[in-house]
Amino acid sequence: MRSPTTDRTVIEKQVQQLGDWFHNIDLFGVPTAPNHFLGDFPRVKWQHVAGALPQDLSGAEVLDIGCNGGFYSIEMKRRGAERVLGIDVDERYLSQARFATRMLRLEVEFERRSVYEVDGIAGQFDYVLFMGVFYHLRYPIYALDQVVKKIRPNGRLVFQSMLRGSNELKQWANDYRFWETEPFRHPAYPAMYFVENSYANDQTNWWIPNRAAAEAVLRSSGLEILDHPEAETWICSPGNAVRDGEYVLDLELGGRL
Repeated sequence: MRSPTTDRTVIEKQVQQLGDWFHNIDLFGVPTAPNHFLGDFPRVKWQHVAGALPQDLSGAEVLDIGCNGGFYSIEMKRRGAERVLGIDVDERYLSQARFATRMLRLEVEFERRSVYEVDGIAGQFDYVLFMGVFYHLRYPIYALDQVVKKIRPNGRLVFQSMLRGSNELKQWANDYRFWETEPFRHPAYPAMYFVENSYANDQTNWWIPNRAAAEAVLRSSGLEILDHPEAETWICSPGNAVRDGEYVLDLELGGRL
């Protein structure tokens, strides 16, 4: 097979032909999104998350949900993951991801698939990346419940979501009386902001949680939060996770399920 060119002029032309990039990836000195409004994105975020994951992923299988241009898939493959599968619904992003990995001579699989269709992917994975997707979904909690099924029992979920509202955390009671409404007025109460029309010129921004809601949603899907390496990112283990459509919960009732 002929090796990809490393000629800067040729790469720049090929990058431009693939349309606007959201992931800024360095292809032999050619940045794919040099004018990104968030700076060197997503590297500016990854540099805070990278240390929370093993440097050596030899033998690991990785699922990158909403892989976009492939930045995270590339980083996981560079750490030696045996298999990396990236999925996205946008064919433009998938074309960019295939091009980037081909240029970098990395073997990564890409499929056009919705997060709601992850059940159709065979098996489970050691690492599941669910980054920058949650708030773009009309049915985010349903999607998260499906995602959790793809994590191996000793695996990890890397979850990232845009946050808005309060960053405060507060201990809340497990239950409140019907007429007790005060907690809902507290800025630290778990809340998700619904965007009816558009936010940041993006009509796919549907539900944006505050920090308390993001963590509550993770726990409600049976996940245990292990680390919070970056303001919008959590590392989780499946714990008492959703399996085969059923919650496996410790009810503290003599082990009854």
